[in-house]
Amino acid sequence: MPPTLTVLMTTYHGTSVAELERSVASITGQTRPPDEFLVVVDGPVPQPLDDALAAAAAAHPGIRVERLPRNVGSGLASARGLDLATGDFVARHDSDDVSLPHRLERQMDAVRDHRLDVVGSSMLEFEGSPDHVVGLRRNPRTHEQIAARMRLNNPINNPTVVFRRQLALDVGGYADLRYMQDYDLFARLLAAGARAENIDEPLVLFNAGDGMISRRGGWRMLPYEWDVQRRLRDTGTIGNVLLARNMVVRGTFRVIPPTLLKRVYAVLFRRGADAPPSAP
Repeated sequence: MPPTLTVLMTTYHGTSVAELERSVASITGQTRPPDEFLVVVDGPVPQPLDDALAAAAAAHPGIRVERLPRNVGSGLASARGLDLATGDFVARHDSDDVSLPHRLERQMDAVRDHRLDVVGSSMLEFEGSPDHVVGLRRNPRTHEQIAARMRLNNPINNPTVVFRRQLALDVGGYADLRYMQDYDLFARLLAAGARAENIDEPLVLFNAGDGMISRRGGWRMLPYEWDVQRRLRDTGTIGNVLLARNMVVRGTFRVIPPTLLKRVYAVLFRRGADAPPSAP
């Protein structure tokens, strides 16, 4: 019997109605529809957004909405969603992103054909509108390449990932981390023997506006960086020497001015495209 699939999306007060409706439509229009579409609302949201969520659930019976009484952050909201999900696999999807129509079909085919526990993909980054594509974010393709990159930075684009739910629960699920909880989870999955690959095809349009850059920078990020590096060491992914090296390199990346950070991000992470590709 084919494995079942839950799409897990978190949303919060900062999501606009237009973003939510566009994002939901990209999932309900999949060529391989999910068996369950679980939306975790991270704390109170404005009434128009709450109304849009209710309308989406009424129009699509497969949508389940779980409302948290207060904002707890993406990590704990994701953890709650993972606990509630019923699918054999979980596909992550952000409430301001767009999944291309064949995304879930391509990834579940890869799960079946390559016997994978974790599968991500490349993604197109846009600013403002999905029609305004500014770059292509690629990652290592093979399991061995992913494991090697894991020691330096996150080798899986979280908005594109599909992973085996029970294995994620077995390794502790999403930790109580305010940032980089996805990186931490993927490292623990690989340490536990999960097989991972990335599809070298963009399957998601990722919202890479200025807010994305600002969330990655600032002195406030250094304690969170320390938390995730320490956890990588505890899984055996890195040792003390690489922990120190990562803190220097990644710490510097965190505290450079936002305008420079945006340029550095483009050089380091927008790979494989000399010119921004056109949106599908």
